[in-house]
Amino acid sequence: MRGFDVAAIGEPLYELNQQPDGRYLAGFGGDTLNVAIAAARLGSRSAYMTRLGSDYFGDELMALMIRERIDVSSVARDAAAPTGLYFVTHGPDGHVFTYRRKGSAASLMSPADISPALFEGTRFLHASGISQAISASAAAAVSLAIDLARQSGALVSYDTNFRPRLWTASEARPVIAAAAARADILKTSVEDSAALFAISDPEDIARHVLGLGAKTVVVTLGRDGVLLADASGTARIKGHAVAAVDATGAGDAFTGAMLAELAAGRPIGDAVAFANAAAALSTLGYGAIAPLPDRAAVMGFLSRR
Repeated sequence: MRGFDVAAIGEPLYELNQQPDGRYLAGFGGDTLNVAIAAARLGSRSAYMTRLGSDYFGDELMALMIRERIDVSSVARDAAAPTGLYFVTHGPDGHVFTYRRKGSAASLMSPADISPALFEGTRFLHASGISQAISASAAAAVSLAIDLARQSGALVSYDTNFRPRLWTASEARPVIAAAAARADILKTSVEDSAALFAISDPEDIARHVLGLGAKTVVVTLGRDGVLLADASGTARIKGHAVAAVDATGAGDAFTGAMLAELAAGRPIGDAVAFANAAAALSTLGYGAIAPLPDRAAVMGFLSRR
């Protein structure tokens, strides 16, 4: 079936998340996959573009996507490269990620893996800085996907998601700026923007990113919610304080929920408010994907606020 609400591109990863007793809980992650699944659990038709190893971890990720009703027609399998892994550990300063992803199948993505047919009738393409940072060929694939999406009339959602272990700020800055210039919605954080642009005031961040060409900017502020900005002005939308146990993937839960609401025709302010609730709920369990809420959970949470 073509004509998706959300089509995402990037690197899925097998996750091992440390539990309070020291054991590791198996799960799944990868920022753009998290977004696609978050949207699907809220009723969106989602598709994913990537490469996976022909290994146990790739098999598990394929099974996950099928269970979550993600279209996998643009997922290629690679017998010569592995599926990436990561570990999550928890300490007094929050969660820490340790990756085993060098030479992963996803890092071998190239423009040849991108099919123009995927974007026919699709509402949103979602990509991120991580999707681009894993290799030059993956960055070229993302750039082509953005071009094809725009040509097909899809809107482009982009998350800066800067990871200094993958590339330096000087390497990332021009690539991210070029993506921002073609983004209809760009999500960033104070931490990302401080590292990339040496700007930490949310309103200054929004002005800078709008100046790069993004049409709408969302600056996440943790428990304080988000700053939403476009050419007409800015607005702050409050977040929700909860007894969080693991913030892994909370930003992706936010983006997936926001895109699901926008694809359903909701105004951007309402979509962001809904997404704040979904992100808060996603921190109540361990892992990036397992705690992603469905619509009933989000609506119930909002009804109690």
